[in-house]
Amino acid sequence: MTQSRAFLTPAHPARPHGLSFRPIDDGDLPFLAALYADMRHEELAPVQWPEEAKLAFLQQQFNQQHSYYSTNYVGADRLLVAFDGQAIGRVYIFRSASDIRLMDIALLRSCRGRGFGRAMLAELIDESESSGAGISLHVESNNPAMAWYLRLGFEHSEDRGVYQFLVRAANVRAPA
Repeated sequence: MTQSRAFLTPAHPARPHGLSFRPIDDGDLPFLAALYADMRHEELAPVQWPEEAKLAFLQQQFNQQHSYYSTNYVGADRLLVAFDGQAIGRVYIFRSASDIRLMDIALLRSCRGRGFGRAMLAELIDESESSGAGISLHVESNNPAMAWYLRLGFEHSEDRGVYQFLVRAANVRAPA
C-alpha cells in the first residue's frame, strides 16, 4: 500500500470539493496573523485594552509563535487551508517515524461548523492508520474541541498545565 501524507495528495474522499492545501510562504504572514487574532478574539474580548493595544499584543504573540514553530519544528508541513481559492485557515503537522504531531489546526470563525475540520481530521486519521504512526496534540483544557477529539478516539495522556496532551493510537489496517 502506498502511504500518503495528509493534505499533500490531490484528493481525499473526506475532503469537500474546493478545500485545498499548500505550503505557507512569507506572503501568507498577514493572513496568518489575522487568523491568529481571529482565534483569540473571544479570549481578549473582556480585556479592557484599546483595540490597537489588543492588535499589537496579538501581532507580538503571533510573531513569537511563528518563530517558535519555525525554529523547533524544522521539516514540519505548515500548510495554508483554502476553500474555493480563499484562505480560511492553517494546519501544521510534524511527523516522526512513530508520531504525527498535530501542532496546530485553525479555521476562521466564519468557516467553522462547515465540516472542514472534520474532513481534515479524517484525512489525518487515515494517514495514521495507513502508516502505523499515532497522532498527538496539545489542546487547551477549556477548548470545546477537547470533546470532539475524545469522540474521534483521542485519549488523555498528560496534564501539561494550560494544555492537555492527547494521543490517538494508530489502528493499522490489514493489507488489501
